[in-house]
Amino acid sequence: MSTAENKRLIEDIFAEMARGNTRALSDAMSDDFQWVFPGNWSWSGTWEPKREVLEGLLRPLMAQFTDYRSEAETVLADGDRVVAQVRGNATTTRGESYNQTYCFVFRVAEGRITEVVEHCDTALVERVLEPPERTPA
Repeated sequence: MSTAENKRLIEDIFAEMARGNTRALSDAMSDDFQWVFPGNWSWSGTWEPKREVLEGLLRPLMAQFTDYRSEAETVLADGDRVVAQVRGNATTTRGESYNQTYCFVFRVAEGRITEVVEHCDTALVERVLEPPERTPA
């Protein structure tokens, strides 16, 4: 796929997520997908493959929200890399506000997302969310 097609894929995913369709991202993941949290905090590491990302990370994470929406503010692409600056708005099941700012670096191959590296407000994550039960690879 071209740089423009890769950019459009990510733009389309976040257009759906802004409407509350959180499956848009998981539907675009390749089977060998990996999710990377860099740094040194409770969620740091690499989650892989897609099945583990869904079962060990995303399902337990999304279960902590009564609603979740995220919208891309900026999307830049160069070849197979797409960077998205995203604002998330959610409420936890405990009634806490979870207004997050993200920078996602995606890798796209053949119309599927193969990797995302997520940068976010880790202090907010640690304060408001329960960490995953499983340890990433």
